[in-house]
Amino acid sequence: MKLDHVGIAVHSIEAAVRSYQQIGFTLDEIVTIEEQKVRVAVLAADGSRVELLEPAGAGSPIQKYLEKRGEGIHHLCFQVSDLRQKIEELRAASMQLISLPSQTGLEGRKIAFLHPKSAHGALIELVECESQGSVQHSSKS
Repeated sequence: MKLDHVGIAVHSIEAAVRSYQQIGFTLDEIVTIEEQKVRVAVLAADGSRVELLEPAGAGSPIQKYLEKRGEGIHHLCFQVSDLRQKIEELRAASMQLISLPSQTGLEGRKIAFLHPKSAHGALIELVECESQGSVQHSSKS
């Protein structure tokens, strides 16, 4: 497995993008994922990727997160080559999943979330990638 990105919950993508650009990140794109009620800004720097997550509608899980915990690291995302197989392995190990691989993330990739109770307080996203060695994203500014 390889780290794909770090997800950070923010109140305002525009304000957060400006801050991350000052750090040295470049904005690739901003998209809305209606299914998850989230607006996402993808930023990259030297092969690393950060996704800024802003609520995009009532009932957004990100809105609930912000109300409970405020801005900050929301999740860590790791690439896997076969999401269904990884889920089977996790279930066999009695790990608790939040979602199944029928959920679609950014760029139409299959994703699943491991409950923080199973990962010592960290929300873990797993994303299926054709090649674990490359971070897949488009470059749009």
